[in-house]
Amino acid sequence: MRVKTGLGQDSHAFEDSDKALILGGVEFDHPQALSGNSDADVVLHAITNAISSISGQNVLGKVADELCQAGIVDSREYLKVALADLGDWRIEHVAISIECLVPKISPNIDAMKRSIAQLLDIETADVGITATTGEGLSAFGQGKGIQAFCLMTVSQ
Repeated sequence: MRVKTGLGQDSHAFEDSDKALILGGVEFDHPQALSGNSDADVVLHAITNAISSISGQNVLGKVADELCQAGIVDSREYLKVALADLGDWRIEHVAISIECLVPKISPNIDAMKRSIAQLLDIETADVGITATTGEGLSAFGQGKGIQAFCLMTVSQ
């Protein structure tokens, strides 16, 4: 058996807009959205980047920009493109770390885990999510935006 590990990261600043705040495919009740051409789902973007680090095919960038220009702003669609690049690699586990002051992540962790597991076609138990304010040391912990990291393990 072969095993690979991918690392992905994404971050976006908050903005006042009519968009919803979406993290891990789950809508949060929060007065601000994240700035970006897409829905700016930093969690799904971090997962997409982790897959790209495994496959070697960069999806966020040119591919996602082309999709945005075509009116496709749902980050689940970018993730589907990245998943197709995995070929016969099977996702074993996904670990996600989110840094932000607001919103509170804990009340939505179970919903996020279910959403991500469904999108990746894995068991909910194979999705780990943690959240921190980072003690307010960064812009994310000071409430200016959200940062997410993803570590993914795949096997063949």
